[in-house]
Amino acid sequence: MLAWFRALMPKEDRFFDLFERHAATLVDGAAALRALLDGTQDVPLACRAIAEHEDRADAITRDALLAVRRTFITPFDRGDIQALVTSLDDAIDQMLKTAKAVQLFEVTAFEPAMREMGEVIQEAAAVIAQALPKLRALGENAAALNSLTERVIQLEGRADDLHNAGLKALFRASRQDPMAFLVGSELYDHLEKVMDRFEDVANQISSIVVEHV
Repeated sequence: MLAWFRALMPKEDRFFDLFERHAATLVDGAAALRALLDGTQDVPLACRAIAEHEDRADAITRDALLAVRRTFITPFDRGDIQALVTSLDDAIDQMLKTAKAVQLFEVTAFEPAMREMGEVIQEAAAVIAQALPKLRALGENAAALNSLTERVIQLEGRADDLHNAGLKALFRASRQDPMAFLVGSELYDHLEKVMDRFEDVANQISSIVVEHV
């Protein structure tokens, strides 16, 4: 009887708005991170921009988690909503951790592979932003969502390759400067974790598609 009653009730669509607003913070944060790595924006300004986007993301996350508790009818499982919004928030949190590491170690110039990883991160953010609106119509968008999440997985693999090649090049160039290698490897690790968080988002989207199509 409860299932029948829930089927008659209109679903709460504001969650989709929150997902899409959160995706916009990822796009903006990734653009600021790439500007930082490319040197097209001063380090303090770029880091401050990333922090501002992360603040916006935190506010959206709080709104979404509060809405989960207060909404009777949700577009899909509450646990899926919580997992998706948390994974989105983790991605931009990791961008902020990267920016903080840059400031901590007073880095002002970045390795070529780091700059390429910034490009990959920016593309991944754009793919996620393209995917999330399609959750509004899961049935008709399932194939497109699978294609987009697969693209994120491919980008994560590309980031892994850049991470490994960059570390090897950094090691060879830093034989006389161990501190430079330690700092560089720390930054590579942070950038790799950003892409790992994007992969988590893609996996959450894939899980929702599998459960509801």
